[in-house]
Amino acid sequence: MKITSRSLKDGQPIDGAYAFCVPAAEGHVALSDNLSPHIAWSDLPAGTRSLVLICHDPDVPSQGDDVNQEGRSVPADLPRVDFFHWVLIDIDPALGELAEGAFSSGVTARGKRGPAAPHGTRQGINDYTGWFAGDPDMRGDYHGYDGPCPPWNDSIVHRYVFTLFATDLVSCPMSERFTGQQVRDALAGHILDQAALTVRYSLNPAVPA
Repeated sequence: MKITSRSLKDGQPIDGAYAFCVPAAEGHVALSDNLSPHIAWSDLPAGTRSLVLICHDPDVPSQGDDVNQEGRSVPADLPRVDFFHWVLIDIDPALGELAEGAFSSGVTARGKRGPAAPHGTRQGINDYTGWFAGDPDMRGDYHGYDGPCPPWNDSIVHRYVFTLFATDLVSCPMSERFTGQQVRDALAGHILDQAALTVRYSLNPAVPA
């Protein structure tokens, strides 16, 4: 099983066009184009009935005390946790690819609608839902793809892992509102094969990707 992309190159920095934020001279960051990347697949295993795509960042600080604070930095040795950026289920294997920008183009305050998505797919909420929960101008359910926006003062480069799962499920058993971890749990025992590509991103000018 293979995953490929015309938008992303495995092991290389991700372009700011696919990010939620880019570096800025004032305020450290600015909102970006937030395009969902092109994703394609091939050599699926026999018996594949649907695909699931998950993008997550495994390098998110486990504590937010230093995050985006002037005069401070997020230490490199701080324990890290997962942050889900894209949870897409019920992908028809026959599609062969997902077009660039088909699932996100620009930042949508309060989040994109869901779970219904193009090509009969369904998209879960990503972890910007929790990140913006305390912001009256931005809070809401963030369905679908929203790209990288790591802390601008983090001491490490963040990795973004796009994993495609071939499953024996006609439809992933999810309710109306679902998370990345819930999908991971539901896939147990149903994964026929999987493939991933990983890109890097940093908003800290002292820590280039």
